[in-house]
Parts: sequence; C-alpha cells; structure tokens
Amino acid sequence: MIIGVTGHIDHGKTSLVGRLTGVDTDRLKEEKLRGISIDIGFAYWQRPSGKIVGFVDVPGHEALIHNMLAGATGIDYVILVVAADDGVMPQTREHLAILDLLGLQRGVVALNKCDATPPERLAEVTDEITQTLIGTGLEGAAIVPVSAVTGSGLDNLIAHIDAAGDATKIVEKGDCFRLAVDRCFTLPGLGTTVTGTVLSGQVRVDDRVIVSPSGLPARIRSIRAHNQTVDEGRAGQRCALVLSGPGIAKETVTRGDMVLDPVLHAPTSRIDARVRILDGEPKPIGQWFPVKLHHAAAEVSGRVVVLRDTDLLAGQTDFIQLVLDRPIAATVGDRFVIRDTSSSRTIGGGSFVDLRGWERRRRTPQRRQVLEALACADPFTALARALGSPPGWIDFDGFARDRALSDKTKGELVADLELAILQVGGNASALSGNNWKQLCDRVSERLTAFHASQPDLASIGLEQLRREIAPQLPAALFLAAMRRMAEAGVIALDRMWVRKPEHQVRLSPDDDAIWNAIRPLLADEPYRPPRVRDIARSKNIDEALVRRLLRMAVRRGDADEIAHDHYFLRHVVQRMAEIAIEVSATSPQGRFTAADFRNRLDNGRKVAIQILEFFDRHGLTMRRQDLRRINPARIEMFTPQLADIRERQTIGGVPLPVGRPDFKSGWGRQTVPGGFDSHPPPPPPSEVNQ
Repeated sequence: MIIGVTGHIDHGKTSLVGRLTGVDTDRLKEEKLRGISIDIGFAYWQRPSGKIVGFVDVPGHEALIHNMLAGATGIDYVILVVAADDGVMPQTREHLAILDLLGLQRGVVALNKCDATPPERLAEVTDEITQTLIGTGLEGAAIVPVSAVTGSGLDNLIAHIDAAGDATKIVEKGDCFRLAVDRCFTLPGLGTTVTGTVLSGQVRVDDRVIVSPSGLPARIRSIRAHNQTVDEGRAGQRCALVLSGPGIAKETVTRGDMVLDPVLHAPTSRIDARVRILDGEPKPIGQWFPVKLHHAAAEVSGRVVVLRDTDLLAGQTDFIQLVLDRPIAATVGDRFVIRDTSSSRTIGGGSFVDLRGWERRRRTPQRRQVLEALACADPFTALARALGSPPGWIDFDGFARDRALSDKTKGELVADLELAILQVGGNASALSGNNWKQLCDRVSERLTAFHASQPDLASIGLEQLRREIAPQLPAALFLAAMRRMAEAGVIALDRMWVRKPEHQVRLSPDDDAIWNAIRPLLADEPYRPPRVRDIARSKNIDEALVRRLLRMAVRRGDADEIAHDHYFLRHVVQRMAEIAIEVSATSPQGRFTAADFRNRLDNGRKVAIQILEFFDRHGLTMRRQDLRRINPARIEMFTPQLADIRERQTIGGVPLPVGRPDFKSGWGRQTVPGGFDSHPPPPPPSEVNQ
C-alpha cells in the first residue's frame, strides 16, 4: 500500500513519517537547512504482518504544489496532516481539493501537535476539519489527534493504517506495464536508475521497455520494490528500475516520463477529457484558456478548448480538449489537474477520455455522443457504447493501446461483443456484430438493385457504393470490409469494382463471335496490342462496333483501356504490374524511370509511358518528375498474389496512411485513422455529382 502524506507547510508531515518509520524523508541539503520539504520524500515501513507500507511525503508550500502533484499519483491512502495550533490553512484546502480531483477517497486526518494544544482548541479545529471535508472524497474520514514529538495518538493512527492495508487489494489498472518516473539518478556500479509508482501491469528483469514520450528503448537490469530487490514489479508498488540501453542516461530520462511496455508508446498532445472546475475558481474557462497540466509526474503547458458553445464556470463539469505544447505519455482514465500558468491556484481536474482528440468537428453532437461512451471506465461498456454511436466503427488497436489492455483482454472484447475485426494498413478496426450484419445486408441489397436496373454493366464502382450505403466509413476501411465479404463469397471484388458473384454480363451470339475473333489479336502481341482502328481494318469490322465490344469487355473484367482506343487483356495488365514491381525492387531506393520499364517490356517508349500513366491514375505507381515508385497499398488491386510484398525498403513507396496521426481526409479535413491515399486522383465529376 502507498500512503500519501499531505498538508500545509510546517504542519509536521515529515516529522510524523519519521516518527512512524524512523526515516527522514528530507534528503536534500537545502531541506535540512531550511527545515521544510522541497521535493518528494519516500519512506518504507514493514508491518508485523510482513506487508510493506510505502510513504510519499509531499511538499506543503504553495510554490511547491507541482512537486506535491508529482508525488500524489498512484497513492492508495491519504494522511491529511493538520496542525492543531494553526487549523485548516490555504494549502490544506488546496491539497484536499487536489486529492479530490485525483479521485482519492480513502484516508485519515492526523491532527498533529495535540500535545501543545488545549482541549478547547482541539475541539474547535476538529469541528473546522469536519466542515472542510464535507463534499470531498474524504468526507467522514476519521480525525485522529497525534503528536509527532511525544508519540501520543500514534497507536490509534497505526490502527487505521493497518486496517486500510488489510482492505487494500492489488488492482490491475490495465494490463500492460506503466511506471510514472518521479526521480532519475545514477547508482555507482549499476547505472541509470528511475523511481516511481507502477500504475498498471507488471515488469520483470530483462524485459524490454520504452521511455516515453522520448521513445528511448531500454532493458530492465534490476528491480527494487518497496526497498527490496525483487524479480518483478507490479501495479500499486513503488519501484526503482535500473535501465540500460542506447541513449539511456540521467540527462535523457526526466521526471514526467513514463517507462512502459513498447506497445503503449504513442505520445499525444491533443486529449479530450472530462473536467470539473473547482467551486472557488474566479475566472470563466473559455476557448484557448492557458493552463498548466499536471498528469502523473509530468507538468506541461497547454490550452483548453471547451467542447460546448459557452464558457465553463466554477463548479461545472463538462468535456474539454487539452492542446499541449509537447506530447505526454498517458492512458485513458488517468487523472489530471490543471492550474493557472503562474502556478498560483488550482483550477480543476478530471480524467482523460480520448487521447486522440479531433481537431475538427470536435464540438458536434455526434462527437459528444462518442465522448459520453468513451468516458465509461469499463472497456467493455465503453466499446459497446462507442460502436453504437456514429460513425459505428473504431480503431480497435488504438482503443486497446490507449487503455493499456493486453492481448488477452482484447480477445475477450472481440468474443464478448462479437466484433467484426478488419485489418486496415496493419491496424485492426472494429465494427459491432450488428453493424457488420447491417453493412453486409445493405451491400447485397444495393448490388441486387444495381444489377436489376443495369444488367449490361458488370459492376459498380467501389467508391460510388461506399458513398451510397456507408459514407461514414473511411475508404480504406470500406475496402477492407469488401475484401472480407469477397472472401466469404458474398460479393466479387475486381480492383475498384464490386458485383454479385453470380452476375455476368453476357454477349449476344453475334457479339460473342466477334469478340472471339478480336481476342486473339490482343493476345498475339500482349504488350503491343493493335488499336481499335487497326483491329477494325484487319477484320473488316465497323470501328464503332469494335469499340463497343471492347468497352463491354472492360465492364466484364476481360480487358483494360490503357489509353484512348488502346485495350490490353486483363491478365496482361496484371503481368505488367508484376514487371513494374520487379523493376522497382531492383532499382535504387525503389525508384525507376520509364526507360527501365520499357526495357523490361521490350516495347516502345510511348506505349510504356501510357501504361505507366494508367498505373499512376489507379495509384499503383507514384510519379515525381521522371521517377516512379510503387505504392504498397495498391499492390493487391493489381497483383493479389504479391500482396505480401509491402516492405518499403524492398520496393519503395508509401503505405496507405491508416492510423497516421497527421493524415487528414478530404471529408471535413478531420484527422481520422483511414481514408484514401493522398496520391491517386479524385473520382471523376460524374461520380462526385451522383
């Protein structure tokens, strides 16, 4: 159990801890000279039961509240120290408000210096404390008169501490490991050492971790928990970790950093949160209000965006967005406190709701509905409610990472909520089972209606279908859904075209005979097929008829129109795409010229450029000046058998920007984990106007 000892300056916090444990938590020379606590102090106390109680002694001075906040994270129980001669003082009230904002509801009040205070004063101060506690998390807490000098009353205080220890259970606040760093120093013979409270999960010797937000990788060389050498540290313990790794040093790891499981490393500077403004706050909190955010041991400046049209006033609770000057490592549900920029007063505090706050449309009713769902502490309830709100899908990997959930918990979420998981750009997105069934039904109904109304067309465009039945889904996610349906045999997917598997465009007997005569001409010289007029002349067929049949072949998926009146068989286009990928793989940095491609085809430069421009239009290749490279996100469109070749160092190119935090879709310019790649052209005007 971790106990936080807090209160006004010079009310005897350090003396009380010393009397209980025999440890002087004032470790700094200046602290001993001035007789006040300047930084966080720590002490450990072994009980007869074998349990070890850790004490965190936080400074009480007004100017050192930031240090007090750094020590208040992760404590299980509070001893609020009030001197009987002074009574309730300004920092008593501020510390109490901070403890309340941090959600701490278990504790006891130590009424110190009772040996030098007359009984009537003790009664007066006891009543004052009782009134002060009303409406806070410590309302109704026991008030124990003690003396750190004589030791009177300590037995009663110890009884409360032991009872609290017996009632304290190890609660895994998430599944993956996180430790909030409050000190970093060098131990001779060991190396760089960090101390802090383990907020969630567990860590073992030789585990690999990340120091976030800097991203420095490290290995755990040794662990001390509650002043004992151990092989494992776990949630609720204060631990000292000896780290080793490139870049790990006393100067590179600082208070406010997090040591965490590598899968959790995703620092953020834009966080949606639920905040409560303190009753005594004199200023309304409006848009872009400057604050200092205190989270765990981190302190960072930022701005408040109120997610409603009116200012936040004293005593009110609502959603805000915190836009920070630098990223922090955090988890959904973490508590925070905001203070004014001069650090003279505490404004309010609350808990984080969404670590990936929207930059646009953040004050819409739809966004508020999502935030209400995500504000649930239970991940099962939060995810179920979020998927029941627009847009009806969620970045599942991001949801689990931002809540520090393990693979086991993720599996339980999928099974219990019957989620449909879709892989998009290496990330998993989720739809509820009901939403997935509705999507499949809408796709099937729309394709049935389309084929009935236009039987001469083989398929409908993927983007047109998305806009008609699921505009709320990003294009990349919708494509992943179509692939899943195609694998299940519900639809047939041909590049960017969708149809029912049983639907075929059939030619009349006369047209079929002409097509059978034309097809060998296209196959004889596959990389240099004749144009429409040449085919018409060689077979003595009307040119318009040849053009109509070839366009129908394109609709059926038998051919592609590479350039005007220049058609290639579909399997030939696939082979040319494979050649382009092979050329890219053997070129420096994956970039190749039209001449490199032409030489592999043994074709003319003009035709080679037309082919590459066709690939450019469809996003398989991306051109910059005279060089091209392959876009891995579009390989599967042309060569499904090579879809696993997505390593950028092998073929160059860029992935689809799914999950990239700086990507902005064209729909409202909202930062989203999905969307079209930025390079392919927009849909033609005929589709946009539909």
